[in-house]
Amino acid sequence: MNIEFFEVCNFRKLKSIRIDVSKKTTLLVGANNSGKTSAMVALGHFLVNPNRITTNDFTLSNWTTIDGIGTAWENLGSAENAQKPTLEAWDAVLPSLDIWLNVRKDEIHYARELLPTLDWNGGLLGVRLRLEPKAIDELYKDYLTAINSAKEIKKTGTKDNPDTAEFTLTLWPHNMRDFLNRKLASTFTIRAYLLDPVKCMPPVNGIARPQPLPGGSQPLDSNPLVGLIRVDEVAAQRGLGDSGSNRGDPDSHNARIQRGSRKLSEQLRSYYSRHLDPSDYPDPADLVALEAIEQAHKLFDERLEIGFSPAFKELSGLNYPGITDPRLKIATRLRPTDGLDHSAALQYEVLPGSVTLGRESVTLPEEYNGLGYQNLISIVFNLMSFRDAWMRVGKAGRVDQQTSAKTYFRQPIHLVLVEEPEAYLHVQVQQVFVRKAYAVLRNHPDLQDKLTLQTQLIVSTHSSHVAHESSFSCLRYFRRLPGTHDDPVPTVAVINLSEVFGTSNETERFVTRYLRAFHCDLFFADAAILVEGSGERLLVPNFISQHFRELNCCFVTLLEIGGSHAHRFRRLIEHLGLTTLIITDLDSAEESGHHRAVAPKRGCNQVSGNTTLKDWHPMKHKLDELLDIPSQDKIKTYTEMPFFSVRVAYQIPRNVVCTENGTPEEVLATTFEDSLVVENLSLFRNPERYGLEGNAMVRSLKDAIGNDSGPVALGAAIFEIVKGGDKAAFALDLLSLEESSELNVPQYIREGLLWLEEQLKSKLEALLVPNAIPVPEGEK
Repeated sequence: MNIEFFEVCNFRKLKSIRIDVSKKTTLLVGANNSGKTSAMVALGHFLVNPNRITTNDFTLSNWTTIDGIGTAWENLGSAENAQKPTLEAWDAVLPSLDIWLNVRKDEIHYARELLPTLDWNGGLLGVRLRLEPKAIDELYKDYLTAINSAKEIKKTGTKDNPDTAEFTLTLWPHNMRDFLNRKLASTFTIRAYLLDPVKCMPPVNGIARPQPLPGGSQPLDSNPLVGLIRVDEVAAQRGLGDSGSNRGDPDSHNARIQRGSRKLSEQLRSYYSRHLDPSDYPDPADLVALEAIEQAHKLFDERLEIGFSPAFKELSGLNYPGITDPRLKIATRLRPTDGLDHSAALQYEVLPGSVTLGRESVTLPEEYNGLGYQNLISIVFNLMSFRDAWMRVGKAGRVDQQTSAKTYFRQPIHLVLVEEPEAYLHVQVQQVFVRKAYAVLRNHPDLQDKLTLQTQLIVSTHSSHVAHESSFSCLRYFRRLPGTHDDPVPTVAVINLSEVFGTSNETERFVTRYLRAFHCDLFFADAAILVEGSGERLLVPNFISQHFRELNCCFVTLLEIGGSHAHRFRRLIEHLGLTTLIITDLDSAEESGHHRAVAPKRGCNQVSGNTTLKDWHPMKHKLDELLDIPSQDKIKTYTEMPFFSVRVAYQIPRNVVCTENGTPEEVLATTFEDSLVVENLSLFRNPERYGLEGNAMVRSLKDAIGNDSGPVALGAAIFEIVKGGDKAAFALDLLSLEESSELNVPQYIREGLLWLEEQLKSKLEALLVPNAIPVPEGEK
């Protein structure tokens, strides 16, 4: 048995999403503010502690509908023969979590309460946990009583002061949201409903399609997941290095640190109390320890009695205790956990002791260790504690056996939620953690590779290093969706990346290996730039920082993939819906034979050898056609995904002055380096002015430009020089220019970067400003 997927609806920006859950480890990835944390919080709220849910967890766009229900109720209350309010009016806005389990027929005894019919023969079983009014009639009455009372008070205040205008202050409640801000906990509850596997539908473009509950559906008497799924959480680690954060007033703000961020010494003390304490249900192995504690207890009491004897004698001088008064006696209580109950209970050995050298070990309290190690140890120890609590290791098992057979029953599924484990961790440690975390959770003789008890780990992360340690089948990408005319609040779609390439093939292997070999933030960026070679990789970031300040403020990842491989990323880019600029080369070649690379020339039946231009966009290969394509036709749009498009940028004809005193003439370039030279003829005509005379390729370019050749001859000469030169050294020399802004950006790259900057500005406005998407003319 395992969790197959979750569907979350109407929870924060998660309007309707599905999270497919891998049988072992699932990673939630996506850009900042894409909904990963909301998903983790939703799972924790519904499965661990529903009392955490507040009105802030409702999807913002639903409040218009909810407030409309309140207004309708007010009208019902004032109408004659008013109909009773119904729960159906709330169905579309209530936060819910659907849990779908894959259950074998021989596991029916675990999930008998989830069976939709007696004909079920194994497979999917679903249950919906929904936050809904406890009693719709009572909510109706309570709301009308409260809002009518507020209205009456304002009217009464106006009557008592006839010379004063009506009060403009807002009394509670002024609408349904205001009412629920105070009354949600007392008027709403979580109820469970069975779902029909036959009506389960797959998501479309990352948007879930949860089945509607039939009219008159009755909730279950209790939560059927109790005893079926054990859920443990590790929140994002904070405050580990602040040893004083939990001192002083226990109710102070600093003391209320978020869940899961206790000091490691406190975690050790809790683990000891539950699993190791010899005083709880001792066995023969504990007798030696208990006897030692008792002897220490007696000796300590005797020493205290001797120590306090003078003080007690002094008290007797005050005629207390008298003949009839009880006498004072010292009686201590020692428990094994007392030795762990102090701030320095956990120490780190900095320098080990040596009997030979006569040196004692040197130790420091836990807060003196690096935050990265503290965080790593804390998370791993949490995972060990979760596993051992689930498996009833040590004293915990004996306690359960002697108290209740029901509590001793192990849940068949253990779900562990870990939020942002990368905090403070070095890159290598992040990678080690994600590789080893699941193994820690299964490190028990009754687990290992056995299938009877299932462990499933869900990790949310902002780290590309964590993401790249997992296969595509484990990644769930959260894509931000801008608001629409009908629903102006931004929402989220979740993409199951195991579906990107289908079954394993050469393209998937290439992309996976590439992303693991090179640092890449593709899953966390606002946009991507794919470039041809090392020259673009070195200089394009410099172009952005010097000439595109707004784009420089965005999170754009740059990948060097080569013109022959960019198309391999097509399916991934399109599934992510990630706005992408592809800076590539024309790669002019002869049409016949082996397509030998040649200098570009119009009217010679030349073709492009670039696979991206032929197979992705604009899907043309004739050189003359590519040279004359308008800028707008270099953009590939996807109507089913708003604000997602891909643009190609390749060399375009440029009119430049080829000779000292000539007129502008068209020159063609076929590579990035060719274009740099064409756009910067004055620089390469006098390279010594810029300190570039030491580069052999630059010297050859100076000679070719100084020949005052025509445009065709000049283009051919530049092509031959660049083809045989060291392109990386050439780019590095240009990067070292004292005034790098003097280097003109090739026009095709400038046009592409301007397009990308405008795309991100529009997307940002749509994500932040309601109604940013234009209204169709017919709907205005």
